[in-house]
Amino acid sequence: MLRRLQTHLLGAVLMCGLATAAQAQTPSTAERTEALEIYRHIVSLDTSIEGGQTPAMANYLADRFRAAGFPAEDVHVLPLAQTAGLLVRYRGDSSGGRPVLLIAHMDVVPARRSEWERDPFTLVEENGYFFGRGASDNKAGLTHLVQTFISLRRENFRPTRDLIIWFSGDEETSGATTMALLGEHRALIGDAEFALNADAGGGVINPAGQALYALQTAEKTYASYSFTARNQGGHSSAPREDNAIYELAAALTRLRAFQFPVMHNDTTIASFRAEAPLDQTPTGRAALRFAENPGDRAAARTMSRNPYYAAQLRTTCVATMLSAGHAENALPQTATGTVNCRVFPGVALADIESELRAIAGAGIEVALIAPANASDASPLRADVMGALSAALRANHPNAVITPYMSAGATDGLFFRAAGIPAYGVGGIVSADEEDNAHGLNERIPVAAFYEGFTHWRVLLTTLAGRN
Repeated sequence: MLRRLQTHLLGAVLMCGLATAAQAQTPSTAERTEALEIYRHIVSLDTSIEGGQTPAMANYLADRFRAAGFPAEDVHVLPLAQTAGLLVRYRGDSSGGRPVLLIAHMDVVPARRSEWERDPFTLVEENGYFFGRGASDNKAGLTHLVQTFISLRRENFRPTRDLIIWFSGDEETSGATTMALLGEHRALIGDAEFALNADAGGGVINPAGQALYALQTAEKTYASYSFTARNQGGHSSAPREDNAIYELAAALTRLRAFQFPVMHNDTTIASFRAEAPLDQTPTGRAALRFAENPGDRAAARTMSRNPYYAAQLRTTCVATMLSAGHAENALPQTATGTVNCRVFPGVALADIESELRAIAGAGIEVALIAPANASDASPLRADVMGALSAALRANHPNAVITPYMSAGATDGLFFRAAGIPAYGVGGIVSADEEDNAHGLNERIPVAAFYEGFTHWRVLLTTLAGRN
């Protein structure tokens, strides 16, 4: 039933929104200049856990909102340990329903100048791209929300429902600022109906010029485990048959060879069905066969050789960090590996841990490193789908939308777990899939960056404007 409903909704909403798109307002020269100034400044702030400048960014943005006319009582910087979150309420007249949350994150992963071709904390425009740490993840989407709020406020736009920005301060690490918002400051977001996430969703333009947009409606659960081998150690001149490093290595080698069972849900099947016709490789054809028959093991094996499709098919667990030994001339007393799992929705963490213990073996201690948050997929909403269709068609008239499940984790996970459906509707649509988020020389196409402002303006005015 849900699958048929998804198909019906996709077919319906892709035909709507044309009038809104035709009337979409592109950012003025002054708005582009202001947005670039904001973008340049926030990229210059090292908001990684190492740089510690997230509170400075929160205060800078708070000042920009206040200067644009947002009342002080609607702008909240929420400090937490060494970081901070920022919440801004754009008050509406409540005629259009409950508040809508708009979420993004201020922090970035670390970047070292010695490894980059350019200074990662200086926004560089070159060859049609903006380069810099956070240029893509997530300071572009964040700038879209900031400038859209400021521009609409100056135009005296009165939304029909409250719009609430939430910029978290530690999405790339613990997510503590969002958990604190939901646990200690829940009154600030009241009875928010759903969340629109600038840190998820996005589109790719195929060689034929058509935009295929992935609407994030589900996320895997992020969970990390430690594998620890212990030994009494000794002098390296007298090696023992048992060795903590070798035992850990053997356990991780067994993990490397293991695959969790193939799984599927309505979101993944819908995404395979929509994407596969545009992928004429053997993998794309296998994805289409799997969408029609999820029991097709041969198709699943072909898909599993592609990292993207493999992540959509099952829970994955992979070794990501190692720590062992205490001296070069001593046998190791402890060897520890970190195993990061992305758990398919609906799978219990207790079952994953049990499987990991079996793989590791009796001599390896397996422990969950930090509490994990799980959530179910968000239901498709006709209003969100319709607004997203209008926003996409403002820049890409032939866009096609498909729901998808993210293998990565975002703050949307916490909101879904708290009973607030979340939808990844980021404004970046590009022919270039390689933004290199989290990697060296992170980038975003300049044209796609500026198109994002039209995307968010249409999205918000469709959901919270008067028809």
